[in-house]
Amino acid sequence: MYCPISQVSTAGPAHWKPKARLTLKWYATLTPVKPDDRGPLDEYDRRVLSHQLRDDEHQRSIVQILQDLHDMLADYHAPAVVRPSIDSLRPRKESFFRSLFHQQPPKRKETQIPVNLPQGLYMYGDVGSGKTMLMDMFYDTLPRNVASKARIHFHNFMQDVHRRLHTVKKQHGTDLDAISFVAADLAEHSSVLCFDEFQCTDVADAMILRSLLEALMTHGVVLVTTSNRHPDDLYKNGIQRSSFIPCINLLKTRLRVINLDSTIDYRKIPRPPSGVYHHPLDKAATSHSNKWFQFLGDPDLDPPHTATHQVWGRNIEVPKASGRAAMFTFYELIGRATGAADYLELMRSYDAFIITDVPGMTHRERDWARRFITFIDAVYESRAKLVLTTAVPLYQLFMSTSEIDEALAQGREKGSLEHADEDERVDDVMRQMMDDLGLNMKMLKNSSLFSGDEERFAFSRALSRLSEMGSQEWVERGLGMEHRGGMSEKVGWQKVRSRWREDSL
Repeated sequence: MYCPISQVSTAGPAHWKPKARLTLKWYATLTPVKPDDRGPLDEYDRRVLSHQLRDDEHQRSIVQILQDLHDMLADYHAPAVVRPSIDSLRPRKESFFRSLFHQQPPKRKETQIPVNLPQGLYMYGDVGSGKTMLMDMFYDTLPRNVASKARIHFHNFMQDVHRRLHTVKKQHGTDLDAISFVAADLAEHSSVLCFDEFQCTDVADAMILRSLLEALMTHGVVLVTTSNRHPDDLYKNGIQRSSFIPCINLLKTRLRVINLDSTIDYRKIPRPPSGVYHHPLDKAATSHSNKWFQFLGDPDLDPPHTATHQVWGRNIEVPKASGRAAMFTFYELIGRATGAADYLELMRSYDAFIITDVPGMTHRERDWARRFITFIDAVYESRAKLVLTTAVPLYQLFMSTSEIDEALAQGREKGSLEHADEDERVDDVMRQMMDDLGLNMKMLKNSSLFSGDEERFAFSRALSRLSEMGSQEWVERGLGMEHRGGMSEKVGWQKVRSRWREDSL
């Protein structure tokens, strides 16, 4: 059923309506808040038992991800929405003295995404992959403490946003940040916002999407969306697509990207639907690492066990191993005195590594950072698989946002980096670093945190290598995925990797 947003379901009385600041209608799917505590997994089991669905391992793993988010939402209370004043959204005027000394006016203070905001979901897949059913299951079983929720087709949502922006600018002029004003209005209506068929085909949408979605998140809105495309494929060949890249990066960083299309290996075991890297260290992190360990290991023929290896008379303890996969916490692997020789011995024994609870490392944890980079290099050079659960996004592993901000400022003072654009964010620069070794070096050369160019190069190279090892091509290579050739592909890769490893390790 579709009706105006003024009737979007809440935990309060049925007659609840939003404040009449903007009376434009937002057509959203409504479902009454359920009085029970059943979650998506319970609903999936019910449908399987009633023969409405056939139990499918891949689909069940996706429903488990929905359940993880459901459980996090049960403990989450969205912050009260703080509406910005109109004056605060206008650009700051340049003072006479600033213009006299050619100084830039101070930027408006940026709002931050709450640290306790549950990571939303971006589910993509072809027609027939079950997107609508999965969204139904999630939306209809949202926990009772979710005060307000809305579900809407993304095209309808963007049409309404543009109408709201037009109204605000008509009332208050065009020289203000209308997106922040509209985002606050939307956030008041929905603490969980679900989009069907997320896509971007219009340049007007592309130019505002990043700012809009980020503004919603700063107000504590949890986003869940379905799409036909991976974020990297959104707005392909669109006008000014480079301006849309920050939105793609935001989606990949702040939402958990889930592939609904089932891909299986030669054992007929479906590949986990999410990527190999997961942050933050929330309730979903444990299931993420366990699913990848089960897939990359061989729990049927080689149940999980501890293992011991020797290097120069010293023991290397592996707390959890199965087949050719090894699993450590960060502190079990990096927190103790290990080095390159230990990592090379592990590479000879295992093809995949699952490392959990990886913290962000600032200048206070430089020894850990150097050790971890040595391990990353060993994994990369042995062409092994790497699965991580991290406290922060990958681009913040070795330098915090404040440290990068400081390095940026120093670089601009020296003239080695371009001055910031008006809308530039530190996060954008950090995300670019994942894929740009040259930018890494330029950035790190302006930081006093590193001793010498060799160390700077090691840190920057680690980011680029992590980016490459997270790609689908890297992850699936040699696993015997059916769409890549099955068992024959696995055997062929093992021969190539074996010869290569004999020469290099």
